[in-house]
Amino acid sequence: MNASIKRPDLYRFTMPIVAVMGALFGFVTGKIFDSPVLGLILGALIGAGLSVVLARFARTKRWKIIGASGLVFALTGLLAGGVGGLFGGLVTGLALSWFAHWVGSGRYRAGVPVYYSKAQVLWHSVFLFICAFVFFFLVAPLVPVIWLSFNAEQFFTFTPEMLSFKAEGYSLRHYRDFLGTEEWMVPLKNSLIIAPIATLISVTLGTLAAIGLSQSHVPGRRAIMAILISPMIVPLIISATGMFFFYAPLGNWLELNLGLNQAFVGFVKVILAHAVLGIPFVIITVTATLVGFDRSLTRAAASMGADPVTTFFRVQMPLILPGVISGALFAFITSFDEVVVVLFVGSARQQTLPWQMFTGLREQISPTILAAATILVGVSILLLTVLELLRRRSERLRGMSPG
Repeated sequence: MNASIKRPDLYRFTMPIVAVMGALFGFVTGKIFDSPVLGLILGALIGAGLSVVLARFARTKRWKIIGASGLVFALTGLLAGGVGGLFGGLVTGLALSWFAHWVGSGRYRAGVPVYYSKAQVLWHSVFLFICAFVFFFLVAPLVPVIWLSFNAEQFFTFTPEMLSFKAEGYSLRHYRDFLGTEEWMVPLKNSLIIAPIATLISVTLGTLAAIGLSQSHVPGRRAIMAILISPMIVPLIISATGMFFFYAPLGNWLELNLGLNQAFVGFVKVILAHAVLGIPFVIITVTATLVGFDRSLTRAAASMGADPVTTFFRVQMPLILPGVISGALFAFITSFDEVVVVLFVGSARQQTLPWQMFTGLREQISPTILAAATILVGVSILLLTVLELLRRRSERLRGMSPG
């Protein structure tokens, strides 16, 4: 921390802020026990008292202070609410003590320039908390879905055993139902057939389109770009309706004139429809990568006698590969999670995993849907992690960030 940062006065600055933070935690906790006003008052008092205690141990290592506070709150929660109160108290104690130390030690100014005014420092901190709350409200709905997927019962509610964190309240039965029955394995197999092929088509066409539209001599390239990325803008229900009226006659023609199998034609229609939805993502990511591409490299390769195909695969492709893979991941996720277009274009033989989940929610409420959703969340997190690693690699290759 910068030595020029002055530590704020405890009673005039730190205590009121930490008291407000404690009041918020107390209000939420009191709401659970039908005593929000009492929780608000006790939370404010605990927050103010915590700021005083932490001030006396200001020179102690931060992790020891935060850990000790979390332990005290966790034990208090255990006595008041059992195992559930233990976890709740631990989270509350860690968050509240970290916040108190962050404010009381002046670390809230560590990330801003020293010439910032008080209003600018306040806005910087408020902006960080706004981002944190937005992230929380985006991620929080996933927590009960993942939690309920381990329910030992066949319904969508938290049992007393689950809330008490008792072993008999939890089970992997819904994951066994998902992985061990054709009702779910056949849609998963269809999704794993459709999504990769649609992604391959999207990457091929999208990359070629992005490279072509990046040339300054292409006439009307802005209009063409707008048309190609329109599937991202047009409401999906409208796109699905248009695809139905286009692919239905095409499928009939393929069956009658070429004698193709009806199930095969159904897969072709769904794959082409998903490829159309994935192409805009590939175009956008590859175009963004081509912004920092040095075109003198392709001219140098051509002057050395390399043909356009060799130049593309040996010179251009390795440099734009992060953008291509990023677009492929977006296209794969779009195809794997899509349900509206499949309902319009596909048939029962092309039933995908999202379609099965939608049907299950409409016809039979089974927690197996939550197990499938949890698996999809895990796959999405894995793909987004890979996407972030590729983005950083792309920035390093283009010299936009240190290696």
